[in-house]
Amino acid sequence: MADMMKKVPVREQDAKERACNFEEVCLGYNADEAVAEAQRCLNCKNAHCVQGCPVSINIPGFVEKVKEGDFAAAYQVISESSALPAVCGRVCPQESQCEGKCIRGIKGEAVSIGKLERFVADWARENNIRPVGAAEKKGKKVAVIGSGPAGLTCAGDLAKMGYDVTIFEALHEAGGVLVYGIPEFRLPKENVVKKEIENVLSLGVKIETNVIVGKSVTIDELLNEEGYSAVFIGSGAGLPKFMGIPGENANGVFSANEYLTRSNLMKAFQADSATPIMESKKVAVVGGGNVAMDAARTALRLGAEVHIVYRRSEEELPARVEEVHHAKQEGIIFDLLTNPVEILEDEKGWVKGMKCVRMELGEPDASGRRRPVEVPGSEFTLELDTVIMALGTSPNPLISSTTEGLETNKRKCIVASEENGQTSKAAVFAGGDAVTGAATVILAMGAGKAGAKGIDEYLSGK
Repeated sequence: MADMMKKVPVREQDAKERACNFEEVCLGYNADEAVAEAQRCLNCKNAHCVQGCPVSINIPGFVEKVKEGDFAAAYQVISESSALPAVCGRVCPQESQCEGKCIRGIKGEAVSIGKLERFVADWARENNIRPVGAAEKKGKKVAVIGSGPAGLTCAGDLAKMGYDVTIFEALHEAGGVLVYGIPEFRLPKENVVKKEIENVLSLGVKIETNVIVGKSVTIDELLNEEGYSAVFIGSGAGLPKFMGIPGENANGVFSANEYLTRSNLMKAFQADSATPIMESKKVAVVGGGNVAMDAARTALRLGAEVHIVYRRSEEELPARVEEVHHAKQEGIIFDLLTNPVEILEDEKGWVKGMKCVRMELGEPDASGRRRPVEVPGSEFTLELDTVIMALGTSPNPLISSTTEGLETNKRKCIVASEENGQTSKAAVFAGGDAVTGAATVILAMGAGKAGAKGIDEYLSGK
């Protein structure tokens, strides 16, 4: 008899092998493993896991179907709430959301809800099962700006309600942060992201790429001239942040955004790609979030020795525990309680090192984390040829600056209601990173759902 207190282990690519390729690290469950893991679910009547899910998937409902071996029905239960289950099953921070609330987790290990969601979504894809669309059309057009997780979710939900939805995407490929930000080894593009987008399109959603809203067309033009009844802004947060230290303009200093976009969207990791990427020998990635892990693990696979430089301790790392664990297994060096103060250049203006200071943790700051304090006289130099800054991103102000009456806050984020996405401008809704600043895929999806609900209520009242 299996130990019901322990998760069914998930298969992974060997650490030494995967450190040299871009194939997916986690291999997921097969059908027998998925059913065995589902058996661990207690099918709670008052399911706390659902409360922990930003898109409120009926988790006991789909897990029960997995127990029965009815994977098609499990998929339909999930797709009622989520447009991107194969994505979420891979990149959601389940440990702090649904699984963090799992009753099994009190005395043993939580049910692997994320891995079960991934299995069901992958099974549905392999068996060509699609979500169910709207029974009747409402005869109203809605524009969605951005094809990332917020935009795709909002568009999918509106299409299911019967609206005629068009997504406008600035890049040449749909997917937003799913294609430019998250590496292939965590989220395969061809087999997972593209297929999930195809599912959204199968609901009747249209996507127009290479349309920069604010330049190609404005929101006012969409509403007043193009016949759209409402607009949802899910344009993300693509502007990188830097530290403002000396030497940051040296050759060989990248934002994580640029570095990852080159590799992920433009396929610079492939030998036949026309997009160049730095052939680094020794890299420092400054930051401790998931993006820092993604950049570090990408640089490692491109052949470099990689250091994560973070000013707090491991306990305070904002990245998922799984990502940190994988990075360590692959050989990434963690220089914790370390803060850069200057980037050193050679006579030709290229990075040759980074001057750092040791830190110690003082009293908690506004974030609740202990504030790092410099240790006097602890300066040292890391010899490097590349520095990647992974310090967060903020929204591009192009849309807000070209839309009259759209309120933003001091961080240039659009001000919108958390409950329904309503902005200060009539018929305009917003959600995801454009509102919150850089956050997680699933929170952006939750905001997309709220926006769809808000738009439906707004248009139904008209």
